[in-house]
Amino acid sequence: MSTLVRRRWETDYASGLPRRDRASSDYGAYVPDPLVGRPVRLDGDVAADVADAEAAGARFDAKAVALADTEALARLLLRAESVASSKIEGLEVGGRRLLRAEVASELGEDARDVTATEVLGNIKAMTWVLGVVDRGDDITVDHLLEAHRRLLAGTRLDQYGGHIRNEQNWIGGSSFNPCSASFVPPPPEMVRDLMEDLCRFCNADDLPTIVQAAMAHAQFETIHPFVDGNGRIGRALIHLVLRRRGLAVRVLPPISLILATWSADYVAGLTATRYIGMPTSEAAFSGVNQWVALFATACRRAIEDAETFERRVSALQTRWRERLGKVRAKSAADLLVGGLPGAPIVTVSGAAELIGRTYQATNEAIDRLVEAKILRQINVGQRNRAFEAPELIRTFTDLERRLASPTADTRSAPPARRVPQRQ
Repeated sequence: MSTLVRRRWETDYASGLPRRDRASSDYGAYVPDPLVGRPVRLDGDVAADVADAEAAGARFDAKAVALADTEALARLLLRAESVASSKIEGLEVGGRRLLRAEVASELGEDARDVTATEVLGNIKAMTWVLGVVDRGDDITVDHLLEAHRRLLAGTRLDQYGGHIRNEQNWIGGSSFNPCSASFVPPPPEMVRDLMEDLCRFCNADDLPTIVQAAMAHAQFETIHPFVDGNGRIGRALIHLVLRRRGLAVRVLPPISLILATWSADYVAGLTATRYIGMPTSEAAFSGVNQWVALFATACRRAIEDAETFERRVSALQTRWRERLGKVRAKSAADLLVGGLPGAPIVTVSGAAELIGRTYQATNEAIDRLVEAKILRQINVGQRNRAFEAPELIRTFTDLERRLASPTADTRSAPPARRVPQRQ
């Protein structure tokens, strides 16, 4: 039975904090029911939403086989998903800025863009964790701890990376005590057991995939097992479940972009799952239905927008090939056109590694793409040359803007959060 555990917060009056921040008081820490064995009863319309989302996901993942370069597009969608996941936690950085920071990092430039560096950590963490869990594999607590370690590596919170918290945390209210918090997660001594239960739930196959991913994410955010980075790891967990169940193996739908757009509904949906009492109560069933319905709708919308993006990128590549004229199959220029969606900003060395050709052949191909106005030269840092595909970056920006619109149309419904301006 989920409950509030009453605890006492004592503040040292010699701490030097303002009076309202050094208050001592009782507070309630929420302890959820375990997920394993919890009954789930979906309303008819919610079950239909789940079925629609799963059908869209299966179609999208299967269709990816026929795309010209699924891996390249998947990399760009991974960046979009990581940017959005970070935005929910307040790390604002647009796609173009992120791509430039990524190239600067590869060139060994000083990390002056701290925010972009933290978002790059999100990409690395998600890339790693999606690489170690495949269809049918178990998801473990150790997987989540290592992803968290990689997420915080090199940041000011590096020391907390990969460790379950050993102190009470909270959301909202004062930064110094939980007395006025909007939500207080479970006490630290309960976190490990709840995380083990969460992973056992993720490794079962008795629920629809979308329902399982939704409930796992909500439970993770409720447990809030880390000092920082809970949202980003919790959203990576969504994709782990989808990947393990075979619903999103090849392409990562940018679900976090939709959740970031629907931020108020997102928070309300998570809150609805935090009932007090028995898991068989109407409050429990109602809360799960509210959250699963929103999550399923977000999944379907993310897939639809990603499909639109892929069609636009495919059309753009067709125009590039027309501009280039006759191009030999598997030549450096041909491979670079196929690889640019995954790396819209490249150096010659990076492009050579990307397409598996020599530096000289790649440099000649880049010259040809610059002449065709597919690439243009930019400077990264003091002395480093790089090349960006401006049309592709505009398409990526349009994706960010589209996904930030509550209705997927920025003309009728402007972006609901900060996004890059159209170039």
